[in-house]
Amino acid sequence: MPYDIPQPMLAKAVPAVPDPAKTAGGLSFEPKWDGFRALVSWDGTDVEIGSRGAKPLTRYFPELVAAFRELLPAPCLIDGEIVVPTGPAGAQRLDWEALSQRIHPAASRVATLSAETPAMFIGFDLLAREDADLTRHPFAERRAALVDLLSDVPHPVHVTRTTDDPSVAERWLREFEGAGLDGVIAKPLASAYAPGKRAMFKVKHARTADVVLLGYRIHRSGSGVGSLLLGLYDAAGELVSVGGASAFTDRRRRELVTELEPWVERDADGAAVTAESDRSRFSGSKDVSFVRLRPERVLEVRYDQLEGRRFRHTVQFDRWRPDRDPRSCTYDQLESVAAYDLADVLV
Repeated sequence: MPYDIPQPMLAKAVPAVPDPAKTAGGLSFEPKWDGFRALVSWDGTDVEIGSRGAKPLTRYFPELVAAFRELLPAPCLIDGEIVVPTGPAGAQRLDWEALSQRIHPAASRVATLSAETPAMFIGFDLLAREDADLTRHPFAERRAALVDLLSDVPHPVHVTRTTDDPSVAERWLREFEGAGLDGVIAKPLASAYAPGKRAMFKVKHARTADVVLLGYRIHRSGSGVGSLLLGLYDAAGELVSVGGASAFTDRRRRELVTELEPWVERDADGAAVTAESDRSRFSGSKDVSFVRLRPERVLEVRYDQLEGRRFRHTVQFDRWRPDRDPRSCTYDQLESVAAYDLADVLV
């Protein structure tokens, strides 16, 4: 039987690349891959791919299952990331949308996508090799064992690059975003693997934008605002939905309902107008309805990166901007990131 798959070790956010001298034993830095966290178990016969949320990913990536069976030189348990690269040679980058499409209920669709947009696996920690449990070993030893295990293994299995130089990590933070990566991870070299604990550090891009408030969703508890829906004007003057802001306290959620009341759109009978946002493969049966607001309020939010025309992750509310005209909230204000070839990240 395959190895028992633990909860992955997690990272806590820090505002800047940390100083290795302030961590006992020093730090190892590596790129932060923007994909699906995956723990790969192979016992020599069976492959299982577990996720951060304990949802099995095995059935969604048949091309990787076949690659692990063929290429891995010994039974092992590897922590890493599944990503999908797209684009022409010399200008490839990670494609979150192509990756997310792989989570599909139809096996035929999964098979088609595995051929059209094949995934690759980036390994960054080795938890077991054959009968040896490595989780209690320091990361420096686990990293060396990972490199030894995968040094001759070809694409689509890769080992992430690392450095102990914080200035190199800062350069990676600036440059690798152009290939679709979303930050840098710092790992204490002397630490054991800590399942489910935030024992690493992550540095992500931090930016702000002024956006138009489009509406709000009721919190899943049924009380107060769960999230704010946000928009930006495109070059054609159309107001485009770009994502949402959440993470409010119970008290603030209730306050927002009252605060936003004057902007609620109402029908001829005075009832609040509601609508539904677009569903995704992740929303399932989740309620996607929201209360529509007149697009007259502007707020400043903190975000890390844009994916296509939308914020890649949920953004954080910063402050109201009563001084801004909603029509001035356009895509032009967003920082442009220089392209960077994914192949140069894999070196």
